[in-house]
Amino acid sequence: MFQADPPRGIRGMTETATFTKSEMMIVAAARALEGQHVCFVGVGLPNIAVNLAQRTVAPELEMVYEAGVFGARPSRLPLSIGDPTIVTGSTAVVSMLELFGYYLQGGLIDVGFLGAAQIDRFGNINTTVIGPYDHPTTRLPGSGGACEIAINAREVFVIMRQSRRSFVETIDFRTSPGNLGGAEQSERVRREGGWKGRGPTVVVTDLGIYHFDETGEMRLDSLHPAATLQDARATIGWDLTVAEPPAHTPPPTADELRLIREDLDPAGIYTKS
Repeated sequence: MFQADPPRGIRGMTETATFTKSEMMIVAAARALEGQHVCFVGVGLPNIAVNLAQRTVAPELEMVYEAGVFGARPSRLPLSIGDPTIVTGSTAVVSMLELFGYYLQGGLIDVGFLGAAQIDRFGNINTTVIGPYDHPTTRLPGSGGACEIAINAREVFVIMRQSRRSFVETIDFRTSPGNLGGAEQSERVRREGGWKGRGPTVVVTDLGIYHFDETGEMRLDSLHPAATLQDARATIGWDLTVAEPPAHTPPPTADELRLIREDLDPAGIYTKS
């Protein structure tokens, strides 16, 4: 647990708060959605981050779930993309074919919010296998709709815990394209392929917030409370590019923590560590 004094200008923080690294990561990811309008929600950590954003910085956010729901306003945190609560207050419920064909491929999704098992410096994502594809050490869930989201959402946000096992020099399988081998290659392939999206723009971890520089490579722009540059460098598989100087992420507010602990994740499934 981390303890931080309230920063000036952050609403709802009235006293010193204690929070976990996972709570800080979820809050930072939710804040990144401020000003966004339509978000395609991935399973796992993206789910709780986007639902928190709708309750805080983006109350008008239209949440889209792969099962065929557009404009979801779940009454509680959905357990999966097939949880009936995602239909609550929704704008439309359609087939998956219509959702992907008319909404996602139609260019109506502002942000695709994804998780990953592995990510490289250019934001390419692996959710398929760890190890060789034919003889993997771990078989992962696969793409689902993630590849289509990565290609067609106008931009992609990623949330994942940071370690040398997950932030690697070379991913074992490219499930969802990021900036491929760099910005120039990505721009050419996306243009020639007719892809709608510009690719990844934000990666939020339990240590900090990353954006992408002009080469298409990930850059550490903000460190979370109690995280150090040494921590970030020690848990990443390449020579890390860092903003000079990196900013400091404001800690969670009392209201953000209350929503996570009492409304979204009272069992602490996402937030214990």
